[in-house]
Amino acid sequence: MTARRLAVDSIEWDAGKVRALREHLGLTQRQLAEELGVRQQTISEWEKGVYTPRRSSCTLLTMFAIEAGFVVKREK
Repeated sequence: MTARRLAVDSIEWDAGKVRALREHLGLTQRQLAEELGVRQQTISEWEKGVYTPRRSSCTLLTMFAIEAGFVVKREK
């Protein structure tokens, strides 16, 4: 569990990664928003780089990425 927690906490989600994950999942912004419990506008703002996801949203994004087999390169 520690290894998984480390992986979940260590990914920094930026606009490109959010969009790439959404496209990998084959979801619209609205569908991803519903899955994450946020507004569609929030997904749009993340993808435009207006805002970055907060910690709880980052955790959910990472969990979705792990489940979907989405490969995220970690920041050094």
